Amino acid sequence: MSTTKIVYGLYADDDDLMNGVKAFNDKGISINEVYTPFPVHGLDKALGLKKTRISDAAFIYALYGVTIGATVTWYVMNHDWPQNIGGKPAFDWGHNMPAFVVPMFELMVFCAAHMMSLTFLVRNKMYPGAPAQNPDPRTTDDKFMMEFVTEDVESVKQLLIETGVEEITVKDA
Repeated sequence: MSTTKIVYGLYADDDDLMNGVKAFNDKGISINEVYTPFPVHGLDKALGLKKTRISDAAFIYALYGVTIGATVTWYVMNHDWPQNIGGKPAFDWGHNMPAFVVPMFELMVFCAAHMMSLTFLVRNKMYPGAPAQNPDPRTTDDKFMMEFVTEDVESVKQLLIETGVEEITVKDA
């Protein structure tokens, strides 16, 4: 029989939460998850989280947008329907490219923004119809919660009380 429990500590203030995270880090007790209603400055570093790779994905999505923009302008202006507009030669995309910098930039921003949003939602399982992942709905309003998966429930509860927690909940893992 497993004695592993899930302990939740609910805080009213983000400063108390940060003090609690630091206290648990000092004691070497691992925090499983933290739920907050808004981003808390410095929490990612205090928890030791790795740098996100969403900026790398944004760069790839932006390159995709620029490539689509360049391909469409080349295809339309040089292959599909070449025309002499305003004396601009239609034989070479490179000569016409400065006229299409703005549409290519806009397509780059469009692809990067939309695909980053979709990546974020899918990666965090926040797509439509996904079940809620927070154990307490108050964490979406004004409360902050730390989650622990531990066998030493009493020491976690004692340290939560010392750090100013409002409410402690213990559940079976």
